[in-house]
Amino acid sequence: MLLKFRDQRQNPSEDLKGQSRWRRAASPWVAAAIPVLIFLVAVHVYSNELLLVDMAIYIALAQGINIIYGFTGYLPFGYFGFFGVGAYVAGYGIIHWGLSGPVAVLVGGVGGALAGAILLPLFRLRGAYFALTTLAAGEAFYAIVSNPSLTSITNGPYGLNLATAYSSGWSFGMAVGLAGVAILVAALIKRSRYGMTLKAIKDDPYSAAMAGINVARDRFYAWLIAAAIAGVGGAIYGWAISVFYPQDVFDVTVSVFAIVFALFGGIGSIWGPTIGAALLYAIYNVVGVSNPQYFQLIYGLIIVLLVLFAPRGLAGLMASIRERRLFGGGAR
Repeated sequence: MLLKFRDQRQNPSEDLKGQSRWRRAASPWVAAAIPVLIFLVAVHVYSNELLLVDMAIYIALAQGINIIYGFTGYLPFGYFGFFGVGAYVAGYGIIHWGLSGPVAVLVGGVGGALAGAILLPLFRLRGAYFALTTLAAGEAFYAIVSNPSLTSITNGPYGLNLATAYSSGWSFGMAVGLAGVAILVAALIKRSRYGMTLKAIKDDPYSAAMAGINVARDRFYAWLIAAAIAGVGGAIYGWAISVFYPQDVFDVTVSVFAIVFALFGGIGSIWGPTIGAALLYAIYNVVGVSNPQYFQLIYGLIIVLLVLFAPRGLAGLMASIRERRLFGGGAR
């Protein structure tokens, strides 16, 4: 025992390495747990539960954008298409298959992933071509669902009524759970070998392929994960509001908000999209609902300032401040 104690005193770096390893392993779970706990407390303080549901969903959507854009560099303007597909698949499951709300939400996630699989050929495109083509695909999903000729299947432009399956507590709990799961998945991906693979693909897909990385497969997995998150988010949203129409869930604003939230917070980070979504959605509800004209001005100014002074978002800005402090301390 004495010898062991002496060895530990002589090798304090081993203890530090062990603590660092433990913190690194625990940090994804902490990043997911803290927002969940805040939501569980907030619901007892703030009476507007639906606002908290929407905020939690947008945190999850921002993390979905983070996975596909922050980790692979593919920007999906048509992300709202998966959101809408998830809402309608879940609604169809509740109305026609008699599924319970929680089960229908999970089926909605599968629907979103299947919709993502259908769009796999779009990965032959890059940059603005990919972004615009996904936008067209999202509009195509909307056109199919809202088609009056398919009223017998999708109820066409008349929407879905899920009031019989409404459950306030369950929808809130699943929205908060989705936010936590999305954060955890993004954090685990970033810290894994798979995350390093995605970073290599984002930096240079051709060099990654030459190094033996299956670029198409690994990129596709990230795409399916992001699509599934959006599908579950749409399913929870449709369940929470009970009555919705095609234009409510196939709304390009869903994509715009998720992308802006992720960019504002900082793509490629974990805390960035979470903080960006929570902060900007709170501003939207304070200003945008009552004074939409001022909200558009505020959002425009935020985007301009972001591009000029913090192109890597809040997370990048904070990282730059820490680097400057460290550099300044070293210089002294």
